[in-house]
Amino acid sequence: MIRTVNREDLPSLEWNGEYRHFRILYQDIFQSSLRGEAIMWIAEHAVGGIIGQLFVQLVSARSELADGISRAYIYAFRVQANYRDQGIGSRMLQFAEESLLKRGFYWVSLNVGQDNFAARRLYTRLGYFVVGAEPGRWSYLDENGLRHEVNEPAWRMEKHLDHPPYVSVSLD
Repeated sequence: MIRTVNREDLPSLEWNGEYRHFRILYQDIFQSSLRGEAIMWIAEHAVGGIIGQLFVQLVSARSELADGISRAYIYAFRVQANYRDQGIGSRMLQFAEESLLKRGFYWVSLNVGQDNFAARRLYTRLGYFVVGAEPGRWSYLDENGLRHEVNEPAWRMEKHLDHPPYVSVSLD
């Protein structure tokens, strides 16, 4: 089941401590979602609990990412390792795209680590294309309030949502 995050879900986003360092970040994103500036979705399994997450920024200071009108930015997209390669990530991404299209958004972008070949293959298969490189520099406060600087060189990928993914067709 894919649904939006509620306040009670926030501790579960830490995945048994693996993402505890993002505790403050998750709280900030949740507050942003309450203001209508972001959406937090989770994939929930009857036995496994929260097994996937995907966040969307609807409004950003960087309007080329999210302008609150027609462009949205996907981030923090992950599926727990033992649930990968089962179509969960594809379904979550398609769910997010359908929801964004219903909200009037026609462009969606995301960043994928330059060394994350499996994720890039997934995004390409689902109709995303590389539009450029991103330095991937950002920072966050960990659960103890200490600032961490992150450097994750990435490819910026985009997709136009008013049509299905491009498919090569032979006209022979």
